[in-house]
Amino acid sequence: MSDIQLASTPLSRLRRSGKPSAVPSERITSFFEFWPGWIAYTPIVLQWIALGIRYGNPILATAANPTIEAGGLCGESKQSILDQITGSSRDWVALYTVCTSGAYAESDDLGIAEAAMRTADLSYPVVVKPDIGCNGTGVCLVDNRADLARYLAAFPRLTRYMLQALIPHEGEAGVFYIRRPGEETGTITSLTLKSSPVVVGDGTSNLRDLVMADPRCAQVPHLYLPRLASRLHEVPEAGERVKLVFVGNHCKGSTFKNGVKLISRELTERIDAIARSIPNFHFGRFDIRYDHAANLSAGEGFRIIEINGVGSEATHIWDPQTTLREAYAAQFFHYRSAFEIAAANRAAGHKPTGFFTLLRMWRTQKRLLASYPAND
Repeated sequence: MSDIQLASTPLSRLRRSGKPSAVPSERITSFFEFWPGWIAYTPIVLQWIALGIRYGNPILATAANPTIEAGGLCGESKQSILDQITGSSRDWVALYTVCTSGAYAESDDLGIAEAAMRTADLSYPVVVKPDIGCNGTGVCLVDNRADLARYLAAFPRLTRYMLQALIPHEGEAGVFYIRRPGEETGTITSLTLKSSPVVVGDGTSNLRDLVMADPRCAQVPHLYLPRLASRLHEVPEAGERVKLVFVGNHCKGSTFKNGVKLISRELTERIDAIARSIPNFHFGRFDIRYDHAANLSAGEGFRIIEINGVGSEATHIWDPQTTLREAYAAQFFHYRSAFEIAAANRAAGHKPTGFFTLLRMWRTQKRLLASYPAND
């Protein structure tokens, strides 16, 4: 991406250098990073209400991506989005298959899952996740059939789940993409590099002590200790590295870093080609796993694991070096863009999701999230 292109968005002007201008580099959390949601998102809700009044429909943004359920605001199927990627762009997607738990009999779940894996050319280890989900809830890495059997036994009945190839790359990123109706090409407006906190054993300290000795983890132990409850007594060997979380989600404990420096013409062209293979896709975030930063910037060496629509956010805001002003500027820019895109789509004949349909989808998602197994 050229300097002129990058400077075309408010976000890029705020973080063009990839470094904050007035925040100490040693900051390990920002003061607002773990605010309660009702505080952190109140300005966003107020903006959403104002946009709803301006455009005459508070849920108009659901028309931003007409071929995705509710535009990807909530309750959408992960499979339904990935299935829409067409042509050679499918080569950039991690292999996956979807099953329904208890569709025949609970005792058959494992056999059905493994048969589906063979058909999709999947093998252990594999990632299993709910088809309808949010914030990494219920996402687990299963190493063998015993692990998968335990997961399925805890999974709610008659509910769809996805089995997906484990992409053996340490790097994970969130790439936010916007293409306004009528534009020939889209733009990457945010790139976030995600990583799991790691503690290193000393041969004497148990896992709980190692977590509490880590400067960042000790500030938010509630994100790690409950998930690791059965392992907290373990004493890792000296030099042994222990990842504290598998899913690349901020609210589950992953750490985020602004990756704006990696946005390039090559990466933009690659993401744009994939996005344009999805009918009427205009707004959302590609969650990917990549091998090396240089390859990612060159538009190579990655696989897509999920695509999120209107309900996603530009996750670079959770970089501890991001200021509160920068974070809200990015949020306001993206959600305003969602309404502007949806308004253009409405003018072209696309209808937003109905209120009661959206309410039903939200209630379904909320109920399912409460029933999923704990994530890794």
